[in-house]
Amino acid sequence: MKNKKNVSKFRYFLGTQLRLLNTNILYYWILYFRSQPLAVSHKSAIVFAPHQDDETLGCGGLIALKRSLGIPVEVVFMTDGRYGISHGFTSEKITDIRQEEAVNALNILGITDLHIHFLNQIDGSLQNLPHHQRQQIIDQLVQLLHSFKPEEVYVPHRKDVHNDHEATYSLVKEAIAVSGLHVDLLQYPVWFFWQNPLSLKIKLADITNAYRLAIGSVKERKKQAIVSYNSQLPILPSPFLKRFFLPYEIFFK
Repeated sequence: MKNKKNVSKFRYFLGTQLRLLNTNILYYWILYFRSQPLAVSHKSAIVFAPHQDDETLGCGGLIALKRSLGIPVEVVFMTDGRYGISHGFTSEKITDIRQEEAVNALNILGITDLHIHFLNQIDGSLQNLPHHQRQQIIDQLVQLLHSFKPEEVYVPHRKDVHNDHEATYSLVKEAIAVSGLHVDLLQYPVWFFWQNPLSLKIKLADITNAYRLAIGSVKERKKQAIVSYNSQLPILPSPFLKRFFLPYEIFFK
C-alpha cells in the first residue's frame, strides 16, 4: 500500500513538472516570438467565463485596465462551479461560496454587482447538453449580447483542455452568429498551456494571431483578485498559478 502511494505521488510530481516545463517553453515562446503587442481598446466588452475564477486568471488584467478607463465590461459565468470544492458542502453552499468569491474578485477589478451575471448551468455539463438545453443557453447568450451590444467578446481558448471551457467557446461563438452582431472575438488561455508535452494536442494553427497585453500597472490588483478566491487556491497547482501573476496576458484572435 505504501509503495502504491509513493508511486502515485511520483507520477503526480512528474506530471506536474512536465506540465510546468511545457507551460514555460510554450508560454515564453509565444510571448517573445509569436505574439504582437496589444493595446487596451476603448471598446465595450463581455467576458464569458466557464467557472468563477477563470475570468480573473485569464483576463483579470484586461478587465482592470478597461475599468480604470471607464470602459463598460460585463462578466457572465456559465456554470455554478459546484464541483470546484470538495469540503463536504452541499452543492448549493458551494455555489453560494463561489458566487460570493466571484463578486469580491470582480469588485477588486472594478466591476460592480450589476454587471456580473450567473447562468448557473451545472458545473461540468456544458459539453454534453441535450439539444433543447443547448438551444436555451444560446438564447440566453443572444439576449445578453443584444442587451449590452459589446464591441469585444472574450472567451476561453477553443482548445483550453477543459470540457466546460471549450464548450463555452463553442456556445458563445454560435450565439454571436445568431445575434447578428459584429464583434471582435478574443480567446484567453487558462488551461491551454498546462498540458503534458507527451500528449500535447496543440497545433500551429492554435497559436497563430497571438497578442500580448502588458498589465504591469494593474498586476497587483489582479493578484488581489486571484487571492480572493479562497476556495480555489488550495486545489489549484501552485506551479500552474505562477503564470497568472506575470505582467502580461496573452490573447488569441
